[in-house]
Amino acid sequence: EEARKKGRYIGIGFSTYIEACGIAPSAVVGALGARAGLYESSIVRVQPTGKVTVYTGSHAHGQGHETTFAQIVADTLGVPLEDVEVVHGDTESVPFGMGTYGSRSLAVGGSALRKGLDKVIEKATKIAAHLLEAAEEDLEFANGEFTVKGTDRKISFGEVALAAYVPHNYPEGLEPGLEFSTFYDPANFTFPFGAHIAVVEVDPDTGKVTLLRYVAVDDVGNVINPMIVDGQVHGGLAQGIAQALLEEAAYDEDGQLITGSFLEYAIPRADDLISFEVDRTVTPCPHNPLGVKGAGETGTIASTPAIVNAVIDALSPLGITDLQMPLTPSRVWAAIQQANA
Repeated sequence: EEARKKGRYIGIGFSTYIEACGIAPSAVVGALGARAGLYESSIVRVQPTGKVTVYTGSHAHGQGHETTFAQIVADTLGVPLEDVEVVHGDTESVPFGMGTYGSRSLAVGGSALRKGLDKVIEKATKIAAHLLEAAEEDLEFANGEFTVKGTDRKISFGEVALAAYVPHNYPEGLEPGLEFSTFYDPANFTFPFGAHIAVVEVDPDTGKVTLLRYVAVDDVGNVINPMIVDGQVHGGLAQGIAQALLEEAAYDEDGQLITGSFLEYAIPRADDLISFEVDRTVTPCPHNPLGVKGAGETGTIASTPAIVNAVIDALSPLGITDLQMPLTPSRVWAAIQQANA
């Protein structure tokens, strides 16, 4: 209000959302006409050395799957991160998968991986119990070691892995090796949600919109790698803000696209954006083993309406209640001139 009294057109825009993503389960999409199942698959192969190779049908193209999936393996099995190899994208070696889209990679592909790791631990527990001459229910597994409860008797995951491939002292009737293939078909979508706030200033002489502040608070369930999630939110914000202010498929009177290259199509540059303020609440997803939700689209969903709402709020003293995106300087300037006429 103080800024407006000084003739500055500053506005605040709010946007709240809830998204259905991590598209699944197969029965639901089948009823909607899809001709494919929307499960995901994984293979977990523990080597005799204790190192782990995982094969996933969720192909990465910049989201950081190699890091996040390796973290899941390392944290679950208690092995060093550098001892985990993630293989994806090679159709001659990876299991059949349904792909990376719709914010489903971790919720579906990561869950398939986690369920495969649970199978590894279940079999490894049988081997460890035999080697320690203890009952399976008397063992605890933590930090890469099987320990007999209430004692200091223990054996490392690496020793168990070696025993699985050199089965000289081995449970009777248990097949050698430590490798599992797993398919995971989710029980439901995941539902991330959040609230975003944008503060903008509009120059009444030029129509230029300047972003002053942007705050994003999202709930994507449990977070495996905070830096990767922040990066995905930042990228989504850039895309959504650009939709509100810059990007447009424009055509001439003959129907010819005139923004068909990056010479004409306005994508955001670093100086078009600011440092974003991001935070999270954590409400774990109740139906997948990781408690995670989709994160890749949160910024794109909330930022566009937050920016437009902020610009409309800034121009509300002029009686402007609606503007067509993108809110380019020329379009905003024209609306101001019309309001002042």
